[in-house]
Amino acid sequence: MAAIWYNKNLSITDLTPLGKNTMGELIGIEWTEVGDNFIKAKMPVDNRTKQPYGLLHGGASCTLAETIGSVASAMVVDHERFACVGLEINANHVRSAREGYVTGIASPLHLGANTHVWDVRIYDELNKLLCVSRLTVAVIPRKDTFRQPSL
Repeated sequence: MAAIWYNKNLSITDLTPLGKNTMGELIGIEWTEVGDNFIKAKMPVDNRTKQPYGLLHGGASCTLAETIGSVASAMVVDHERFACVGLEINANHVRSAREGYVTGIASPLHLGANTHVWDVRIYDELNKLLCVSRLTVAVIPRKDTFRQPSL
């Protein structure tokens, strides 16, 4: 399978600068793997990502899913011409976690000219499925009002 990325040599090193001074950095999201058609990142289950019952917060799972899917979309297009912004996200939380790390894996369901749809699955350290999310991203022409991500 040919890589779906605009930069065919995409690596984790290329993704790391995108998290600086963002919510992802605040809650500890770390990029872990880039494949031909997927991106993986992990997130700690700690005081930043838990809800009052001590469980992984559903909003933190959505943040992980949107971060991975949005960055994946941005890596599919030419940054000089297009920006990718979240349009819709949904998430089914089927299990939770109390500690450790969770890992999200984003893979494309649809890569169109104007929209991308990503399947993002989040697993615990025992590889048990915690969350299934679908993210729709709008691919829009870049305007001067958008800050160019540091790549």
